[in-house]
Order: sequence, then C-alpha cells, then structure tokens
Amino acid sequence: ARGRDYHKVMRSRLQKLCDRIEAEVGPFGHRAFADSAPVMEVELAVQAGIGWRGKHTLLLDRTGSWFFLGEIYCDLELETDSPIGDHCGSCRRCIDICPTQAITAPYQLDARRCISYLTIELKGAIPEELRPLIGNRVYGCDDCQLVCPWNGFAQTSPELDFQVRNGLDRASMLELFAWSEEEFGRRMQGSPIRRIGYERWLRNLAVGLGNAPPSPEVILSLKGKSNHASALVREHVNWALARHGWRPDDHGVAA
Repeated sequence: ARGRDYHKVMRSRLQKLCDRIEAEVGPFGHRAFADSAPVMEVELAVQAGIGWRGKHTLLLDRTGSWFFLGEIYCDLELETDSPIGDHCGSCRRCIDICPTQAITAPYQLDARRCISYLTIELKGAIPEELRPLIGNRVYGCDDCQLVCPWNGFAQTSPELDFQVRNGLDRASMLELFAWSEEEFGRRMQGSPIRRIGYERWLRNLAVGLGNAPPSPEVILSLKGKSNHASALVREHVNWALARHGWRPDDHGVAA
C-alpha cells in the first residue's frame, strides 16, 4: 500500500497480456479484473491450481501469500487445471496471532472484525470495543501473513512501482495526522491509500494515536482536531483523548 496503487499496476499488466493473446489468436472477448469487481478471486485461484486456501482464507502457495490476484474473463476455450493439496497441516499461527480474533475457525473469517476491513472498507465508525485491539495499524493488517511459515520463503519484489513512496516507512503517526487534506491528496497521488479519503485517514490515525503511549505531543495533536468539521473524525479523536485521560472540559494535558 505504500507504493503505487496495485489495482493500476495489475490492470495494466493484464491488458498487456490480453493484447499479446490477441496478437496470437486474433480478436476475442475479454475483460480483466484486479480486485475491482465482486469476483471470487481466491476460490477461482484454488480451482485453477494456483495455490490452496490458507486457514486465514487467503491464497497460499509454496512461495507464500505476498502476491496479487488478477483475472481475465474470456470466451476462449482453454484446458482446465486441477486444484492442488492443502499444505497448512496442523499449523494455526494465523488464527492465534489475529489481534481481533477475526479468524473464528480454520478457513472462516468474520470480516466485521478484520482490521483490514475496519481501516479500509468500513465507511463509518469503527466499533469502540475493537479500537484498542487495532493498535497502531492505520491502513490494513498483515499479521496473519507475517506469521505464516510459508512466507518465510517469500522474496522482496524488485518492482519499482511497489517501492515505498513519500517516506511512508519513516513517517510517524503524529506527522501523518498533521497533514492537511491538500497534502494528503498530493502525497497519496497514485497510492491505494488515497481511496479511503482524508476523513477515514484521520479516523484511523486518531485510533492509532489513542493506542499510542501518552505524551504531551500526542494530546496536543489530538486536541487540535477535537472540533474537526467531520463528526466521524471528532468521535474518534475524542475517544482517543479519553483513552489518555483527557476530557473536553479539561484545560491541561493528561498525565
């Protein structure tokens, strides 16, 4: 997410692949998708033998799960491949590590508790009981992948489009929270993070700051947005301030 929007990268590559196929076989009906439509990507990939579904419900193969899925729907007659076996065995690391216990059982995910859903897809308020469990994860969560033994074999991609942009690997939450809407739009140009919008960006950071160690800097930063025009932002900022022992009628900084 800290690099170029993978949706754009994948769609571009899928279209190039379609062009190459067309050059070989002639015109054919096709449409490409990359996490951009209600397509059952993982299930299709499992049936195609690309990998197996891990207990965290993501696609796995022997090189791990750090890859993107894309599909080309077409009217060509193609040979089918067979599914491969499951290689998770008795491992349950992804289940045990999940901060919100969103993986309710092997191969079962309650998306309503998943931090990736809460910080990226959810448009409204994050349920209060889940906020402390989010920690400092302000855009997604990869804990279930980080702990997976198969990802021990994964290699860092040399793709330049996926290199970190705008110093996002060095910026603190305080720095990010101080961005104006104009700065957010400018710095996140071409990034998948931009699609959640400035309001949800501040919402997520407010939760992260609410879970941060208390400090005068954190309190001051949060207080600066306690009267934000967005009710969504105000709610999460005031929740964060309350976590640090500050109330709207306080004039000092909580200890």
